[in-house]
Amino acid sequence: MVHLERHKGYFVFLSILILSLIFSSLAMAQSSHRKPAKPQGPKTKNVILFVGDGMGAAAREAIRLSTVGTSGDLEMNKMPYTGSIHTSSTSVVTDSAAAATAFASGVKTNNGYVGVTPNGKSVRTVLEAAHDAGKSTGLVTTSQITDATPAAFGAHVMNRSQQSDIANQYLTKSHVDVLLGGGEDFWYPAGHAGAYADHPAEDPSEASKGTRGNLVKKAQRYGYNYVTNQKDLMKAKGQKLLGLFANEEMFQQKPEGQGDLYDPTVPLPVMTKKAIDTLSDNKKGFFLMVEEEAVDEMAHANNAKLAIKSGQQLDKSVKIAKDFAKKHPDTLVLVLADHECGGLTVEAVDDGDESGDGVSKEDGPFPVAHSNQSFTVDWTTGGHSAVDVPLTAIGKNADLFQGTYENTHIHDALLKAMRIK
Repeated sequence: MVHLERHKGYFVFLSILILSLIFSSLAMAQSSHRKPAKPQGPKTKNVILFVGDGMGAAAREAIRLSTVGTSGDLEMNKMPYTGSIHTSSTSVVTDSAAAATAFASGVKTNNGYVGVTPNGKSVRTVLEAAHDAGKSTGLVTTSQITDATPAAFGAHVMNRSQQSDIANQYLTKSHVDVLLGGGEDFWYPAGHAGAYADHPAEDPSEASKGTRGNLVKKAQRYGYNYVTNQKDLMKAKGQKLLGLFANEEMFQQKPEGQGDLYDPTVPLPVMTKKAIDTLSDNKKGFFLMVEEEAVDEMAHANNAKLAIKSGQQLDKSVKIAKDFAKKHPDTLVLVLADHECGGLTVEAVDDGDESGDGVSKEDGPFPVAHSNQSFTVDWTTGGHSAVDVPLTAIGKNADLFQGTYENTHIHDALLKAMRIK
């Protein structure tokens, strides 16, 4: 009897064990059909994107040699990740509007188009996506704040010259929080000068020419604190800020020695720091695009001296962003160009000049910093070229920008870095 009870207990135990194995197998089979959990990687909270307009690899090198010499490096180069960007639009040689649209919206479009596809369809920008995710957004430039590069991040038009329409879209559609740059003339209607007088001596052609009424007053109604000089910029409070510091560009692109000037009333590093300080109050983070336009404009005029000078200001601005990123490690800092301009080459000082004696003649010699050496800059064109341009990156998810890729990759990688769809 005892022997029978032992066998009975053994059979019960064995039955329970078999049933447990069956149920376990069924559970595993069921779970194998479920979609795997999406990995939650590190999220980029803040993005600071620098665009050296027209700043190809040779321009970076000329800036480096003039600033720190052969044994030093620029702040924009002292970054752990590097990339190389193909620059073509729907044309082999891009303009700034199409190039910035590729960065901002991830589509190749026609030259002159801003924030739209080749058939004119608006495409959401990375700045608008950041805004929709609750982040603060900003645009800073030494050009008109409504010029092609900043416009591509916050507007949608089929002609980059529609600068008043672009300004209006910043206020009413993309809701950019911080706008700092030049271009006052497109915010006021003709005959209504703003803080900067119409027809100034340095460029009599500049005058108010807005087509959408008084957009400065409209901005103020939308809650923007409006400033027109560095003193007021430094004192400005609040989350929404509009600063217009010139009639058009914050410099003068003229033939060398004939009125050419790079001396912004508010330097790019000052605008950059104020934008970061203002936007960083948002606990959800921010997206900021900072452009130095004069590298491109001066290269169009084959003016190496001022292209280098403006590039040095860009590098000082990059240092400010990197210092912020050190204190806020969830920040991503990128430095890139939309295209190359001028076919610039760094050459030795000699008696030969392959480019001739016209506007494209050699510039220089320029001293190499911390040495007794010098170099010249030679030019092949007064326009853009189709060569690849360098990118450098540091901070959260900077590794997404390694390699060689199309300019549209910038948009895709930025959304991936911020985990925004």
